[in-house]
Amino acid sequence: MAGKVLVTDGVDTSLLTELEKMGFEVDYQPSITLKDVLDIIQVYTGLIINSKILVDRHFLDKAVKLKFIGRLGSGMEIVDLDYAEKKKVAVFSAPEGNRNAVAEHALGMLLALANKMRVADREVRQFTWNREKNRGFEIMGKTIGIIGFGNTGSTFAQKLSGMNVKVLTYDKYKSNYAIESNFIRETNMPEIFERADLLSLHLPLTEETKHLVDYNYLKKFNKPIVLINTSRGPVVKTEDLLIYLQKNKNAGACLDVFENEKPAQFSEKEYKIYSELYRLDNVLLTPHVAGWTSESKKRLANVLLRKIQKFYLTE
Repeated sequence: MAGKVLVTDGVDTSLLTELEKMGFEVDYQPSITLKDVLDIIQVYTGLIINSKILVDRHFLDKAVKLKFIGRLGSGMEIVDLDYAEKKKVAVFSAPEGNRNAVAEHALGMLLALANKMRVADREVRQFTWNREKNRGFEIMGKTIGIIGFGNTGSTFAQKLSGMNVKVLTYDKYKSNYAIESNFIRETNMPEIFERADLLSLHLPLTEETKHLVDYNYLKKFNKPIVLINTSRGPVVKTEDLLIYLQKNKNAGACLDVFENEKPAQFSEKEYKIYSELYRLDNVLLTPHVAGWTSESKKRLANVLLRKIQKFYLTE
Protein backbone atom coordinates (compact mmCIF):
# COMPACT_ATOMS: atom_id res chain seq x y z
CA MET A 1 0.00 0.00 0.00
CA ALA A 2 1.26 3.47 -0.93
CA GLY A 3 -0.24 4.98 2.23
CA LYS A 4 -3.40 6.79 3.26
CA VAL A 5 -4.87 9.90 1.64
CA LEU A 6 -7.36 12.13 3.42
CA VAL A 7 -9.80 14.00 1.14
CA THR A 8 -11.44 16.84 3.08
CA ASP A 9 -13.77 18.33 0.45
CA GLY A 10 -16.15 17.23 -2.26
CA VAL A 11 -14.33 15.94 -5.35
CA ASP A 12 -15.19 14.16 -8.54
CA THR A 13 -15.21 10.44 -7.74
CA SER A 14 -12.67 9.75 -10.47
CA LEU A 15 -9.95 11.17 -8.22
CA LEU A 16 -10.84 8.74 -5.44
CA THR A 17 -10.91 5.79 -7.85
CA GLU A 18 -7.59 6.62 -9.46
CA LEU A 19 -5.84 7.20 -6.13
CA GLU A 20 -7.00 3.76 -5.04
CA LYS A 21 -5.62 2.31 -8.28
CA MET A 22 -2.27 3.85 -7.32
CA GLY A 23 -2.39 1.80 -4.13
CA PHE A 24 -3.60 4.43 -1.69
CA GLU A 25 -6.20 3.85 0.97
CA VAL A 26 -8.52 6.81 0.46
CA ASP A 27 -10.39 8.33 3.41
CA TYR A 28 -13.13 10.54 1.92
CA GLN A 29 -14.51 12.95 4.53
CA PRO A 30 -15.90 16.02 2.74
CA SER A 31 -17.65 17.30 5.90
CA ILE A 32 -14.65 17.02 8.22
CA THR A 33 -13.59 20.10 10.20
CA LEU A 34 -10.10 21.51 10.60
CA LYS A 35 -10.14 20.53 14.28
CA ASP A 36 -10.93 16.93 13.41
CA VAL A 37 -8.26 16.84 10.70
CA LEU A 38 -5.66 18.00 13.21
CA ASP A 39 -6.59 15.09 15.47
CA ILE A 40 -5.89 12.45 12.80
CA ILE A 41 -3.47 13.96 10.24
CA GLN A 42 -0.45 12.13 11.67
CA VAL A 43 -1.44 8.87 9.92
CA TYR A 44 -1.82 10.24 6.38
CA THR A 45 0.63 10.26 3.48
CA GLY A 46 -1.45 12.54 1.30
CA LEU A 47 -3.99 15.31 1.79
CA ILE A 48 -6.54 16.76 -0.65
CA ILE A 49 -8.03 20.09 0.45
CA ASN A 50 -10.10 22.99 -0.81
CA SER A 51 -10.30 26.18 1.25
CA LYS A 52 -11.49 25.25 4.74
CA ILE A 53 -8.26 23.53 5.85
CA LEU A 54 -5.45 25.86 6.93
CA VAL A 55 -2.11 24.10 6.59
CA ASP A 56 0.16 26.19 8.82
CA ARG A 57 3.33 25.31 10.74
CA HIS A 58 1.39 23.71 13.57
CA PHE A 59 -0.53 21.55 11.09
CA LEU A 60 2.61 20.47 9.26
CA ASP A 61 4.40 19.60 12.51
CA LYS A 62 1.57 17.20 13.33
CA ALA A 63 1.52 15.70 9.82
CA VAL A 64 4.58 13.52 10.39
CA LYS A 65 3.94 11.11 7.48
CA LEU A 66 2.69 13.65 4.97
CA LYS A 67 4.34 13.56 1.53
CA PHE A 68 1.97 15.65 -0.57
CA ILE A 69 -0.87 18.16 -0.42
CA GLY A 70 -3.27 18.65 -3.32
CA ARG A 71 -5.22 21.92 -3.48
CA LEU A 72 -8.50 21.77 -5.39
CA GLY A 73 -8.11 25.18 -7.01
CA SER A 74 -5.51 27.88 -7.16
CA GLY A 75 -5.38 29.85 -3.90
CA MET A 76 -2.26 28.85 -2.01
CA GLU A 77 -2.55 31.34 0.86
CA ILE A 78 -3.99 28.51 2.99
CA VAL A 79 -0.69 26.58 2.89
CA ASP A 80 2.61 27.65 4.46
CA LEU A 81 4.61 26.85 1.34
CA ASP A 82 8.01 27.68 2.78
CA TYR A 83 7.51 25.44 5.79
CA ALA A 84 6.05 22.67 3.63
CA GLU A 85 9.18 22.76 1.50
CA LYS A 86 11.32 22.61 4.64
CA LYS A 87 9.34 19.57 5.80
CA LYS A 88 9.77 18.02 2.32
CA VAL A 89 6.04 18.01 1.64
CA ALA A 90 5.17 18.48 -2.03
CA VAL A 91 2.30 20.91 -2.70
CA PHE A 92 0.18 20.86 -5.86
CA SER A 93 -2.53 23.26 -6.94
CA ALA A 94 -4.88 22.97 -9.91
CA PRO A 95 -5.54 26.42 -11.44
CA GLU A 96 -5.70 24.80 -14.86
CA GLY A 97 -8.79 22.91 -13.73
CA ASN A 98 -11.14 25.84 -13.18
CA ARG A 99 -9.59 28.66 -15.20
CA ASN A 100 -12.21 28.37 -17.95
CA ALA A 101 -15.06 28.37 -15.44
CA VAL A 102 -13.69 31.49 -13.73
CA ALA A 103 -13.19 33.28 -17.05
CA GLU A 104 -16.71 32.46 -18.26
CA HIS A 105 -18.17 33.58 -14.94
CA ALA A 106 -16.27 36.89 -15.02
CA LEU A 107 -17.52 37.58 -18.55
CA GLY A 108 -21.06 36.55 -17.62
CA MET A 109 -21.11 38.86 -14.61
CA LEU A 110 -19.79 41.75 -16.70
CA LEU A 111 -22.43 41.29 -19.40
CA ALA A 112 -25.20 40.86 -16.84
CA LEU A 113 -24.22 44.07 -15.05
CA ALA A 114 -23.75 46.03 -18.28
CA ASN A 115 -27.22 45.05 -19.46
CA LYS A 116 -28.88 45.48 -16.05
CA MET A 117 -30.15 41.91 -16.20
CA ARG A 118 -30.48 41.41 -12.45
CA VAL A 119 -32.58 44.54 -11.98
CA ALA A 120 -34.63 43.92 -15.13
CA ASP A 121 -35.32 40.30 -14.20
CA ARG A 122 -36.49 41.31 -10.73
CA GLU A 123 -38.81 43.97 -12.13
CA VAL A 124 -40.34 41.73 -14.79
CA ARG A 125 -41.10 39.10 -12.12
CA GLN A 126 -42.93 41.86 -10.26
CA PHE A 127 -44.99 42.67 -13.41
CA THR A 128 -43.08 45.94 -13.88
CA TRP A 129 -42.10 46.96 -17.43
CA ASN A 130 -39.31 49.59 -17.43
CA ARG A 131 -37.48 49.56 -20.75
CA GLU A 132 -35.78 52.96 -20.60
CA LYS A 133 -34.75 52.53 -16.96
CA ASN A 134 -33.03 49.28 -17.90
CA ARG A 135 -31.08 50.61 -20.87
CA GLY A 136 -27.58 49.18 -20.48
CA PHE A 137 -24.22 49.70 -22.14
CA GLU A 138 -22.18 47.61 -24.58
CA ILE A 139 -18.63 46.54 -23.85
CA MET A 140 -17.63 46.82 -27.53
CA GLY A 141 -15.15 49.65 -27.87
CA LYS A 142 -14.37 49.72 -24.17
CA THR A 143 -10.90 49.30 -22.68
CA ILE A 144 -10.49 46.58 -20.08
CA GLY A 145 -7.49 46.23 -17.81
CA ILE A 146 -6.54 42.75 -16.62
CA ILE A 147 -4.34 42.67 -13.53
CA GLY A 148 -2.50 39.37 -13.22
CA PHE A 149 -1.90 37.26 -16.31
CA GLY A 150 -1.76 33.71 -15.02
CA ASN A 151 -4.23 30.93 -15.71
CA THR A 152 -7.46 32.85 -15.17
CA GLY A 153 -6.28 36.24 -16.40
CA SER A 154 -5.03 34.83 -19.70
CA THR A 155 -8.16 32.71 -20.18
CA PHE A 156 -10.40 35.71 -19.50
CA ALA A 157 -8.45 37.67 -22.11
CA GLN A 158 -9.12 34.88 -24.62
CA LYS A 159 -12.86 35.12 -23.92
CA LEU A 160 -12.70 38.81 -24.80
CA SER A 161 -10.76 38.28 -28.02
CA GLY A 162 -13.79 38.37 -30.30
CA MET A 163 -15.71 41.13 -28.55
CA ASN A 164 -13.99 44.18 -30.07
CA VAL A 165 -12.64 45.48 -26.78
CA LYS A 166 -9.18 46.86 -26.09
CA VAL A 167 -7.39 44.57 -23.62
CA LEU A 168 -4.55 46.02 -21.55
CA THR A 169 -2.72 43.64 -19.24
CA TYR A 170 -0.35 44.11 -16.34
CA ASP A 171 1.52 41.45 -14.41
CA LYS A 172 4.26 42.62 -12.07
CA TYR A 173 6.12 39.33 -12.32
CA LYS A 174 5.85 38.57 -16.05
CA SER A 175 6.99 40.20 -19.26
CA ASN A 176 6.90 39.55 -23.00
CA TYR A 177 3.87 37.30 -22.62
CA ALA A 178 1.82 39.16 -25.23
CA ILE A 179 4.35 39.15 -28.06
CA GLU A 180 2.41 36.72 -30.23
CA SER A 181 -1.04 38.05 -29.38
CA ASN A 182 -2.95 40.43 -31.62
CA PHE A 183 -5.70 41.24 -29.15
CA ILE A 184 -3.89 42.05 -25.87
CA ARG A 185 -1.20 44.55 -25.06
CA GLU A 186 1.17 44.46 -22.14
CA THR A 187 1.35 47.77 -20.37
CA ASN A 188 1.86 49.41 -17.00
CA MET A 189 -0.51 50.59 -14.30
CA PRO A 190 -0.33 54.30 -15.21
CA GLU A 191 -1.78 53.55 -18.66
CA ILE A 192 -4.47 51.31 -17.19
CA PHE A 193 -5.38 54.06 -14.72
CA GLU A 194 -5.62 56.50 -17.61
CA ARG A 195 -7.52 54.42 -20.18
CA ALA A 196 -9.49 51.61 -18.53
CA ASP A 197 -13.29 51.52 -18.44
CA LEU A 198 -13.33 48.05 -16.89
CA LEU A 199 -10.90 46.28 -14.56
CA SER A 200 -10.63 42.56 -13.84
CA LEU A 201 -8.50 41.20 -10.99
CA HIS A 202 -6.73 37.84 -11.27
CA LEU A 203 -4.36 37.91 -8.33
CA PRO A 204 -3.31 35.59 -5.51
CA LEU A 205 -3.74 36.76 -1.93
CA THR A 206 -0.37 37.76 -0.50
CA GLU A 207 0.89 40.43 1.87
CA GLU A 208 1.59 42.50 -1.25
CA THR A 209 -1.91 42.20 -2.73
CA LYS A 210 -4.04 42.44 0.43
CA HIS A 211 -6.11 45.65 0.16
CA LEU A 212 -4.27 46.54 -3.05
CA VAL A 213 -7.53 47.98 -4.34
CA ASP A 214 -8.42 50.66 -1.82
CA TYR A 215 -9.92 54.11 -2.31
CA ASN A 216 -6.58 55.68 -3.23
CA TYR A 217 -6.12 53.02 -5.91
CA LEU A 218 -9.63 53.45 -7.30
CA LYS A 219 -9.50 57.22 -7.49
CA LYS A 220 -6.42 57.00 -9.75
CA PHE A 221 -8.64 55.88 -12.62
CA ASN A 222 -9.40 58.60 -15.12
CA LYS A 223 -12.94 57.25 -15.63
CA PRO A 224 -15.45 55.58 -13.29
CA ILE A 225 -14.68 51.89 -13.68
CA VAL A 226 -16.52 48.61 -13.42
CA LEU A 227 -14.45 46.36 -11.17
CA ILE A 228 -14.57 42.56 -11.56
CA ASN A 229 -13.09 40.46 -8.78
CA THR A 230 -13.08 36.67 -9.14
CA SER A 231 -9.70 36.24 -7.43
CA ARG A 232 -9.53 36.76 -3.67
CA GLY A 233 -11.81 38.94 -1.54
CA PRO A 234 -9.19 40.68 0.60
CA VAL A 235 -7.45 42.05 -2.50
CA VAL A 236 -10.22 44.67 -2.40
CA LYS A 237 -10.87 46.81 0.67
CA THR A 238 -14.67 46.52 0.79
CA GLU A 239 -15.27 49.66 2.81
CA ASP A 240 -13.31 51.75 0.30
CA LEU A 241 -15.01 50.14 -2.69
CA LEU A 242 -18.39 51.00 -1.17
CA ILE A 243 -17.38 54.66 -0.77
CA TYR A 244 -16.10 54.73 -4.37
CA LEU A 245 -19.34 53.26 -5.74
CA GLN A 246 -21.46 55.67 -3.73
CA LYS A 247 -19.47 58.63 -5.05
CA ASN A 248 -19.32 57.40 -8.65
CA LYS A 249 -22.78 56.43 -9.83
CA ASN A 250 -21.48 55.40 -13.26
CA ALA A 251 -19.04 52.94 -11.72
CA GLY A 252 -19.93 49.34 -10.88
CA ALA A 253 -18.65 46.10 -9.43
CA CYS A 254 -18.98 42.38 -10.14
CA LEU A 255 -17.90 40.51 -7.03
CA ASP A 256 -17.63 36.76 -6.62
CA VAL A 257 -15.26 36.93 -3.63
CA PHE A 258 -15.35 38.96 -0.42
CA GLU A 259 -13.20 39.88 2.54
CA ASN A 260 -15.54 37.95 4.82
CA GLU A 261 -17.40 35.09 3.16
CA LYS A 262 -19.19 33.98 6.32
CA PRO A 263 -22.20 36.28 6.81
CA ALA A 264 -23.11 34.57 10.07
CA GLN A 265 -19.80 35.84 11.48
CA PHE A 266 -20.06 39.47 10.36
CA SER A 267 -19.10 42.05 12.93
CA GLU A 268 -21.51 44.94 13.43
CA LYS A 269 -19.34 47.11 11.20
CA GLU A 270 -19.13 44.45 8.48
CA TYR A 271 -22.88 43.93 8.57
CA LYS A 272 -23.42 47.65 7.96
CA ILE A 273 -20.87 47.79 5.12
CA TYR A 274 -22.18 44.71 3.34
CA SER A 275 -25.82 45.75 3.81
CA GLU A 276 -25.11 49.04 2.04
CA LEU A 277 -23.13 47.27 -0.69
CA TYR A 278 -25.93 44.76 -1.29
CA ARG A 279 -28.46 47.56 -1.82
CA LEU A 280 -26.60 49.05 -4.78
CA ASP A 281 -28.04 48.29 -8.21
CA ASN A 282 -24.66 48.85 -9.87
CA VAL A 283 -23.24 45.82 -8.08
CA LEU A 284 -23.59 42.14 -9.06
CA LEU A 285 -22.78 39.51 -6.44
CA THR A 286 -22.22 35.74 -6.43
CA PRO A 287 -21.09 33.48 -3.53
CA HIS A 288 -17.55 32.48 -4.59
CA VAL A 289 -18.77 30.15 -7.34
CA ALA A 290 -16.81 31.45 -10.34
CA GLY A 291 -14.81 28.23 -10.61
CA TRP A 292 -17.65 26.04 -9.36
CA THR A 293 -19.05 24.17 -12.37
CA SER A 294 -19.72 20.50 -13.06
CA GLU A 295 -16.99 20.53 -15.69
CA SER A 296 -14.42 22.25 -13.47
CA LYS A 297 -15.03 19.71 -10.71
CA LYS A 298 -13.89 16.97 -13.09
CA ARG A 299 -10.99 18.99 -14.47
CA LEU A 300 -9.70 19.86 -10.99
CA ALA A 301 -9.65 16.15 -10.14
CA ASN A 302 -7.84 15.27 -13.37
CA VAL A 303 -5.24 18.01 -12.99
CA LEU A 304 -4.42 17.06 -9.40
CA LEU A 305 -4.27 13.38 -10.26
CA ARG A 306 -1.77 13.98 -13.07
CA LYS A 307 0.47 16.01 -10.78
CA ILE A 308 0.34 13.41 -8.00
CA GLN A 309 1.10 10.63 -10.50
CA LYS A 310 4.05 12.58 -11.90
CA PHE A 311 5.35 13.18 -8.36
CA TYR A 312 5.37 9.47 -7.58
CA LEU A 313 6.89 8.55 -10.95
CA THR A 314 9.80 10.93 -10.42
CA GLU A 315 10.20 10.51 -6.65
